[in-house]
Amino acid sequence: MSGHTRARRRDRRVYLRSHPLLFGLLAATRGRAVRRIGGTVLVHDAEAYREALTGLPLDRTAAGTTGGAAREALGGGGGVLFDQEGGGHRAGRRSLAEGLGAAGVERLRAVWQPLLVRGLAPLGRGAEVDVVELARELAGSVAGALLECGAGPAELAEAAAQAAAASVRSHLPGPPRPGAAARAAGAAERLQGLLGGGDALDAMVAVAAVNTTVAALPRAVAWCADAGLWEQAADGGLRPRLVEELLRVTAASPVLPRVAAGAGTVGGCPVRGGDRLLLVARHAAGAHRRDPDGRDPAGPGVARLVFGAGPHVCPGARLATALLADVLEGLAGYRPVVARARVDRGAALPGWRVLRVRAGA
Repeated sequence: MSGHTRARRRDRRVYLRSHPLLFGLLAATRGRAVRRIGGTVLVHDAEAYREALTGLPLDRTAAGTTGGAAREALGGGGGVLFDQEGGGHRAGRRSLAEGLGAAGVERLRAVWQPLLVRGLAPLGRGAEVDVVELARELAGSVAGALLECGAGPAELAEAAAQAAAASVRSHLPGPPRPGAAARAAGAAERLQGLLGGGDALDAMVAVAAVNTTVAALPRAVAWCADAGLWEQAADGGLRPRLVEELLRVTAASPVLPRVAAGAGTVGGCPVRGGDRLLLVARHAAGAHRRDPDGRDPAGPGVARLVFGAGPHVCPGARLATALLADVLEGLAGYRPVVARARVDRGAALPGWRVLRVRAGA
């Protein structure tokens, strides 16, 4: 079995064991660029995906969308960036961009670098490191610093994870979950309490930063270990391209749920106002068919689709890229292998609950 085959087989487990119904449906329909099933339009093709995000009017507050889930997760309030339109959306993004621009990321790097050095040190002593636990600490610390929140990193990360899971999982296929609304409300209240009663935008930033980091970072490390990509990770010239490739194949937010606000077309398929759209970022970026390779990358035009497109690009892309690059650089000298992996069946995004690694030979 080749390294990439082993890596892909392991990575598929995070989908099949955490969200089996949803990803079974997506796998069964990906043979066509765009497919309608009743009032739902599934979008798999890269160009159609861009068209949906940049050329179709979208209802950012509808139930079951990212914005709607954000409102529910945060107690029904508006102003959470994902549910905003027009001037409010642009102003929210500008405010966030100041903290996540080049200077902001360098300030945050000073927060995560000492934690990373300390967290990886056991590998040098022959001990194992749980990359998921490390990712939670990094994500909680970075989110806390970005939002100037005094809560402990572990507590903030746990609260953000629970808020996302309680809301997002209530919209997945399957029978209704008793008590889901009460759990979502309680999780949102706890998170906002840790943030000192701050505005909903702060809470949404914490939810997004923590959940995407904890989902993507361990999966990228596992892929590197299984596919033998540590040589590329150690190479300063190849590392930036490898990081983009790993973010492409792990696709931390693999599906973007949206609702059309008006009529239009996507990939030649007529769309009506009120139609649900499942924009499959994972397939648009070719994560299901092209292995990551810093020497032969898919290119930024494809790789960055996992962060959205047009005015809907994720403002945290620079932060995610810088953090993963530093983690890979720190690990590359140890050439770690996976000692134990267990899927997180309750998380909002597909990921590992445990990923323990040890230094390789």
